[in-house]
Amino acid sequence: MRILLVEDDAMLADAVRLSLTQSAHAVDLARNGEDAERAFTTGDYGLVILDVALPKMNGFEVLRCLRRRRLSVPVLMLTVNDSVEDRVMALDLGADDYLTKPFHLAELEARVRALIRRAHSGSSSTLTHGRLRLDMAGRRLYCDDAPLELSARELAVIELLLLRERKVVTKQQIVDHLYGWEEGSTSNTIEVFIHRLRKKLEPFGLDIRTIRGMGYLVDSPNGE
Repeated sequence: MRILLVEDDAMLADAVRLSLTQSAHAVDLARNGEDAERAFTTGDYGLVILDVALPKMNGFEVLRCLRRRRLSVPVLMLTVNDSVEDRVMALDLGADDYLTKPFHLAELEARVRALIRRAHSGSSSTLTHGRLRLDMAGRRLYCDDAPLELSARELAVIELLLLRERKVVTKQQIVDHLYGWEEGSTSNTIEVFIHRLRKKLEPFGLDIRTIRGMGYLVDSPNGE
C-alpha cells in the first residue's frame, strides 16, 4: 500500500514512516499543506495520514482540496486538539478517521489496517484463495492454517494481487505499492519478487500469470 504522510513534526514523521515501512507500506512524506496538495497530482495513494496543524495550508484546507478533486482515498486525520468541533469538521469535510496526539504507533497501525480493509475488502481482515489465507492484520500467509514464511515485501505483493484478483496488476502498480519517493526499484526487482513467490506458492495452488506487455494476474481458484 502506498501511503502519503503529511506531518511537519520531523521526529513523529520519522517514527510513523519507519513503523509503516516495516509493514511493507510505501510511505511518501510531505511536510506542509502545499507539498501535500502537489503530491495528489503525482501519486496514486491508497491512504493519506494528514496532520491538522500544518505550515502553509492546514489539514482541513488540504482535505477540502482533496475532496474537491473527487478523490475518494481514505484519510486519517491527526491532531493535538480533541475538541468535538474539530472532529465534526474533519468528518464533515470527508475524513474517514481521526486520531488524537499523542498516540501509540500500534493504534495508528490498527487504524491504518481498518481503513485499508474498509476500502478494499469490506469488514474482513482476511483474503482467501483456495487453500491460502492472508491475514492482513497479522501480516501472515497461511496454507491450511499452517504459516508460510514470506518477507514483508513478498506479503505486500501477494496482498496487492489478491486484493485485485482477476485484474491485471502492472509492474508500476507493484512498485508504487512497495516503494516511496526516497526508495528506488527497477523492473528486474519486481520480476525477482514474482519469481520467488511463484516458487514458494505454486505448490499451494496460487498461479501468478504473466500478461505480456501488461503485468501480472491471479485468477480465482476455480478459474472463473
